[in-house]
Amino acid sequence: MENGISIYPGLDNTLEENLQLIEMAAGYGIHRIFTSLHIPETDTTALKREFGLLLQAAHRHDMEIISDVSPAMLPLLGLKEFNPSALRMLGITTLRLDDGFSWQEIAGLTRRYPELRIQLNASTTTSSVLQHLRDANADFSRIEALHNFYPRRGTGISEEALVHANIRLHRFGVRVSAFVPSRDGRRRSPLGDGLPTLEDHRDVSTSFASRHLVALGCDAVFLADALPTEDEIAALAALKNDRVILKARLLTSDAAERQLLTHPFTARLDEARDAIRAQESRPLLKQAGSAIHPDHTDKRPIGAVTIDNEKYGRYMGELQIIRRAQPADPRTNVAAQLLPEDLQLMPYITPGRKFSFQFLEQTDII
Repeated sequence: MENGISIYPGLDNTLEENLQLIEMAAGYGIHRIFTSLHIPETDTTALKREFGLLLQAAHRHDMEIISDVSPAMLPLLGLKEFNPSALRMLGITTLRLDDGFSWQEIAGLTRRYPELRIQLNASTTTSSVLQHLRDANADFSRIEALHNFYPRRGTGISEEALVHANIRLHRFGVRVSAFVPSRDGRRRSPLGDGLPTLEDHRDVSTSFASRHLVALGCDAVFLADALPTEDEIAALAALKNDRVILKARLLTSDAAERQLLTHPFTARLDEARDAIRAQESRPLLKQAGSAIHPDHTDKRPIGAVTIDNEKYGRYMGELQIIRRAQPADPRTNVAAQLLPEDLQLMPYITPGRKFSFQFLEQTDII
């Protein structure tokens, strides 16, 4: 996934903190940086002094720089007028266009400047604008979209609004990204209330918010706040855009069960009422030549990850995530239990969708 961090020169972090953030992100394989250069509280003197050094550090790691483009930012960069070639030479590789650009201008930019990517505001771009861009022969291979973030509490968008926007943009082949806040690191000033796209994410963990956005159809995720923790950056790096990732507590010590749980799975197309059934689990167990012996045959609450044992005959190896609480069955082992907040991700594992697990006890199982 093309996930990213955010840098705000001249605001909360020192130059050294921003440089360390770039190094850390690059070390985790994150190669995109979003920056905004027209935040009113920014120390413009520090911004002018530091921005070039930050661009150089990003360039050393072959990182993409995404910047808001507005008339107010041009003097900060030493430019008298909007000049995409000059912005590219400075090291800005993607232009996020919001107000002030017509669809004709956007279409022209995609054709005249193939070395640049154009980023639309995913939260406000309408079907009409997208159709106008198509009619104007815009190069959609150069276009992507990024949702807004919302510093003030109560102003983040709803899940429904994000999903509708994602569907609208995907119909035109536009990849969509969104922001998550840092819960445990330094939140950006002046409000310090986090910078989520979804209001529901304002105070949840970065890991959960990121995995939720992927479940909702986002193609990439950006950490919006000033100085996230290393754990939060690691959570971003662990995302997979082809599946819903569920965090769970591992309950089994059986080697065959643990090995089975390392695989990604696909939810069966013939959806069960009471459980999410893995399509591949029985064939995988058979291929491994393993057997599942009775163990932890406890009652099965919602979110239990179960594996049928040898007492179930040909169903041995059947892996399920329980949707409706069920009593104990000596034929079924309870191998893991989803974390409470991850129960919210179960509805997104629709028929045919892939899913996998991250375990607290054994973090290398993904």
